[in-house]
Amino acid sequence: MNRRSPHRVSDVMTRTVVAVGLDARFKEIVTAIDQWQVTAVPVLEGEGRVVGVVSEADLLPKEELREEDATMIGQRDRLTDYAKAGALTARDLMSSPAVTVPLDATLPEAARLMARHEVKRLPVVDGEGVLKGIVSRADLLKVFLRTDEEIAAEVREEVVDRLFPVSRRNVRVEVAEGRVTITGAVRDASLIPVAERLAGAVEGVVDATCHLDGPGSV
Repeated sequence: MNRRSPHRVSDVMTRTVVAVGLDARFKEIVTAIDQWQVTAVPVLEGEGRVVGVVSEADLLPKEELREEDATMIGQRDRLTDYAKAGALTARDLMSSPAVTVPLDATLPEAARLMARHEVKRLPVVDGEGVLKGIVSRADLLKVFLRTDEEIAAEVREEVVDRLFPVSRRNVRVEVAEGRVTITGAVRDASLIPVAERLAGAVEGVVDATCHLDGPGSV
């Protein structure tokens, strides 16, 4: 992974995806989840449009409520769970509408979506809602596998060279385990906080610090 920031969901997603149709039966869904070692599967309609997701949580009521006395009071409190306990196909088991993320979403956008909806993975869709991949929490962390050399090259080219074209030769960029340190002297001290902020926004950066001097040191 060596493309420039910001990385998009399409850069890190898993393209081979297990999915089921609306009429997929209960045991078929459980088998798919077990074989692929996933916690949820997208449910597709027509030419691959994502219409819902069946997760382990959607499947568990069938076991959880197996021996429970389905009194009217209990049913009123957990109508959805009792409905799913009796469901036989993905159409009735799935959570819908599905929480999806577009191909061109940035990684922070995907992370915020996961946090907001408390999910571990998101179906990735194109403009027509057709499934193109899956992005997981682990996928979002792939940017931190970038080498220090890749990060340093991007910080120098996209931050130092652009902000300080005159004094760039007086600026050093060092990266160790994703931690960026920028040192040296520049003509425009007002841009030092900007440089630190932009360096910190480069994908794969764990921390960024500027130790730059302003005019008088150049």
